[in-house]
Amino acid sequence: MQTVFTPEQLREPAIARSNEILRTCVHCGFCTATCPTYQVLGDELDSPRGRIYLIKDMLEKGRPADAQTVKHIDRCLSCLACMTTCPSGVHYMHLVDHAREYIEATYKRPLMDRMLRSVLARVIPYPGRFRLALLGAKIAKPFSFLVPDRRLKAMLAMAPKQIPPVSRNDDPQVFPALGERRMRVALMTGCAQKALNTDINDATIRLLRRLGCEVVVAKGQGCCGALTHHMGKANLAHGSAEANIRAFMAEKTAGGLDAIVINTSGCGTTVKDYGNMFRNDALASEAATVAGLAMDVSEVLVKLGLPAGAAKGMRVAYHAACSLQHGQQIKTAPKDLLKRVGFEVVEPADSHLCCGSAGTYNLLQPEISAQLRTRKVETLEARKPDVIAAGNIGCMMQIGSATGVPVVHTVELLDWATGGPMPRALATV
Repeated sequence: MQTVFTPEQLREPAIARSNEILRTCVHCGFCTATCPTYQVLGDELDSPRGRIYLIKDMLEKGRPADAQTVKHIDRCLSCLACMTTCPSGVHYMHLVDHAREYIEATYKRPLMDRMLRSVLARVIPYPGRFRLALLGAKIAKPFSFLVPDRRLKAMLAMAPKQIPPVSRNDDPQVFPALGERRMRVALMTGCAQKALNTDINDATIRLLRRLGCEVVVAKGQGCCGALTHHMGKANLAHGSAEANIRAFMAEKTAGGLDAIVINTSGCGTTVKDYGNMFRNDALASEAATVAGLAMDVSEVLVKLGLPAGAAKGMRVAYHAACSLQHGQQIKTAPKDLLKRVGFEVVEPADSHLCCGSAGTYNLLQPEISAQLRTRKVETLEARKPDVIAAGNIGCMMQIGSATGVPVVHTVELLDWATGGPMPRALATV
């Protein structure tokens, strides 16, 4: 794709990076075939190719974002299926992230939009605040029919039936390896996950220790910054990321780290991109180091090796989170691990398509999200599974809200198969 940025524009690092990405696009349209929003809406401007044209026009002219551009960029899930499909290697993720930051800086949203996005950015990344919000939503849920805004209805619907108690395993501490120490790893405990499902980190710690890992919960870590990053709120996102970089580097300096283990794939995609986020910052070297240490829990478990298990007589429908299969290109490891310990693993049709969760997307774009959720649940249930497994808390909440099949994290099943307790979702069936 030909671009016409001026030399002055190209001196800005973000513009220079977007120019590189735009010039790799050859207009082929392969991306439209795997774009969930294009499949649902059928509008070229709701495909990656269409959004690329909108972004190019906005950035080249240096004009403030307009309502049309904002509408179509907001409708993007950032599922990154287009990047998996693209034969030219267009790095759509960096381009759309820049566009969102540009929109945040140049476009004044309607008051209700600004309020909702501000609340999400100031609440969800903080587990204490999020717990209080979930409690409030749980109380207000029976009265949701009185709420006119569908986005507010979606926020009330997000409240789980039960809010789990705080897990003290998420406090800064060191868990020694059981037996000979093979690795020393830091566990990213996340933010929303600590309020929505504390069993995931607990299972991860048990499993890693059993396999010979010393597990560190680093002091000072918090939200990875993904939520605010994808809303274009660069200062908030970089602030969260910087706190993590400093926390993990302090732990690496003090006792060494072989990996930073991440069991929420949405976080993993962002942390692995810290090097790019801070490429022009004083923290560039440290950010690149942290990004290089970041590994999804499935990657670490493959490296450690799980003991083979006997057949469990249980059919697991594996949902591939977009941030794992497209964002990190991890496609077979979770399935191979589940098979190794004795589960029968099946996949739904169109497994490359998003479930509609996508961070805060299901809250800000509830209509499109609901259509994608319905499609995903139908394809999962068609495989007649005993349980659905996923590697991302957002996907688990999204799918679990529309099916009676138990939904658990992959690591919960692996922990159970190797000596841990039965996942709570299965124990209550």
